[in-house]
Amino acid sequence: MPQVVRSRVTALHAAAPVAAVPRRFRSLADRDAVAVLHRAARVLVAALPELTNRLVEALREQEPAYRAAIEADPAEIWQEVYHSLRHNVGSLIQPREFRDAAHRTSRRIGEVRAEQGVPLDAVLHAFRMGGAMVWQDLVDETARRHPEDIRLLVHVAADVWNFVDEHCGVVADAYRRAERRMAWRRENRHRLMAAALLDGTVRIADLPDTAAALGLPEDGRYAVLALRDARRAPHGAAHPPLELPAGTDAVWHTGPEAEFAILALGRGAGADPAAGAAADDGALAELAAALRVPPGARVGIGSAVEGLAAVGDARRLAETALRACPADGGAVLLDEHLPAALVVSAPGLGAALADRVLGPLDRLDAADREVLIETLTAWFDADGSAPRAGARLYCHRNTVLNRLRRFEQLTGRCLTRPSDAAEVSLALTARRLLPD
Repeated sequence: MPQVVRSRVTALHAAAPVAAVPRRFRSLADRDAVAVLHRAARVLVAALPELTNRLVEALREQEPAYRAAIEADPAEIWQEVYHSLRHNVGSLIQPREFRDAAHRTSRRIGEVRAEQGVPLDAVLHAFRMGGAMVWQDLVDETARRHPEDIRLLVHVAADVWNFVDEHCGVVADAYRRAERRMAWRRENRHRLMAAALLDGTVRIADLPDTAAALGLPEDGRYAVLALRDARRAPHGAAHPPLELPAGTDAVWHTGPEAEFAILALGRGAGADPAAGAAADDGALAELAAALRVPPGARVGIGSAVEGLAAVGDARRLAETALRACPADGGAVLLDEHLPAALVVSAPGLGAALADRVLGPLDRLDAADREVLIETLTAWFDADGSAPRAGARLYCHRNTVLNRLRRFEQLTGRCLTRPSDAAEVSLALTARRLLPD
């Protein structure tokens, strides 16, 4: 009989994972077999302390995940095992009276072990070890005192093991629920920490904990990327809408109007500031060039800042870069678009400049006005080269020059005068980026 018991335990331990929802099983045992079970179980109830000692020792020897918990607080583990055995053995005798208490005990064990980080496989193994030990004691007690009833006890074996399976299901369900709660709390804590960094409201005293929780160095250089008009895919998706280059350390946070990525640039304290700043500029330029921005999405990348405490400043710079993005989408690196950043940072002044410089063109009809604006834009984009601007506009260089002279006559500006050229360039930027 003992050999049969060991084979049964091995088969159960190698079986597929237990379903999370406990099931009720119909007993096929007759009255005489149940009476034999109750008689042997009452003997186990009287010997529960000794049974608890043996099971705790078996866990220490056979389940490494429990060994540390037992050594850290042996009294707590002993009480847990004792209460579990008391309720579960009692359930074999009086199922209606003990079932709810036994389930509560199993649920609590699943929750506590999840919080302690004990693997679920180890917890289920502990329950099956307990079930095996209880069944072996039932068999030994019956064989010692009433050997003629062993054949009857076999008829309740399925009930006993179904009971063990039921409680494994209760434990697994409680364990997974606790894991989900802890994951939610952890994610919510990380979300609040990232929000405080981006808002600039994080306390200096909280920086070490924030850095450790988010996996970011407290020192070093940071930049922030802002994303709007496109949502990132759920975690683990095969093809997210916005892909950062491989090896980019980033912590994402969803804000009310945009998503932000805190970018760790990887330079710690003690590095040469000038060399580090140049490296940061190069890294951000490479990042902007490597981004795969989905159609219609707008991405702004701010300048680098020093230290985790300055991430709030980096976020504001990223939002400025985002406002400098064209309406039809794209990526803007702030350091490469500072004039546009000046315009969107003071939209009132930008609008006033556009009205002062380009206002005389409003006297023209819309089509004529757009031709001059388009020609000016192409000329500035071509670094003041009329031939290259003409190639972009599919017209002769003389046509470009004639349109530029007409603009100068209408506005009183001289495009060869640096101050006038700067004002016209900023006015065109304001007209392109600012709302009407």
